[in-house]
Amino acid sequence: MSYTCTPLLGHFGAEVRDISLDGEEPLPAELVTRIKEDMKKHRVLVFKGQGRLSGARQVQISRQLGTVESTFYKHPKSPHPDIFRVSNDEYEGCVGVGRTGWHVDGTFQEMPFKYQTMHFHSVCEGGETWFVPLKEFYEMQDAETKARWERYWMLPRRDLAHPLVYKHPVRQDTTLLFHCGPPFVEGWIVDSDAENTRERQPERMLRAKVVQDELTEKLDQAVEKIGIKMKWEEGDFAINDNVGNCHYAAPGTQNPKGRAGLRILHRTTIAGEDVPTKFDGRSSFPMG
Repeated sequence: MSYTCTPLLGHFGAEVRDISLDGEEPLPAELVTRIKEDMKKHRVLVFKGQGRLSGARQVQISRQLGTVESTFYKHPKSPHPDIFRVSNDEYEGCVGVGRTGWHVDGTFQEMPFKYQTMHFHSVCEGGETWFVPLKEFYEMQDAETKARWERYWMLPRRDLAHPLVYKHPVRQDTTLLFHCGPPFVEGWIVDSDAENTRERQPERMLRAKVVQDELTEKLDQAVEKIGIKMKWEEGDFAINDNVGNCHYAAPGTQNPKGRAGLRILHRTTIAGEDVPTKFDGRSSFPMG
């Protein structure tokens, strides 16, 4: 099995055509290998024209990408325990999802999710997902900002600290880890500025909002320059590199069904395989 892969931007994202993901048998091993290779390169793949795959089929494909890990609320209309059903109608799915701010999913875990799959059974007007690739986002910052961000550690919980800036476990380039939603961060630790980064120690704390506001302002600008405002079509099946990109559900995702149409998204999350680790070897750590 093969497919046509067309880049969306020169540095980020691709559309996949000329292939159907439907069926009963698992995807061929060589196809899964190619998908993973293309994910390493493009970070978001959108398989076009997939119709409405069953929940069981989406989960089967997800399990070929890694270990499915489900930490979400189970909506009564979800077709499978591992399918997160999202909508703009509370009777059809969970509402308000992804609207709290720019984020990476699973920051509350020791190893944030590796991938997400996103399958659109129905789309609404304005129901975009915005993506920003994190390598390029980091690289567009000035030297002072980069140096400052290198000293930040996010506290998604009182007992866990993640580096804001670290090494992508697959691509081996720079990425970031954060959540700009007010409920999802307890605060930020700031390292000392010792020249040898391995010798840096926690120096002080910042309120969550200080860093979240800065990131939000910069990401709102960056999406227009280096990101994608993905306008979904019914039948789209996307795979997202959750640790290589951040994303945000546009305001229109909650447009009223009667005016904008019904939105139904089926999502799975694939477990992380690596503890976030900085280039100097320091990793996420428990707070004592």
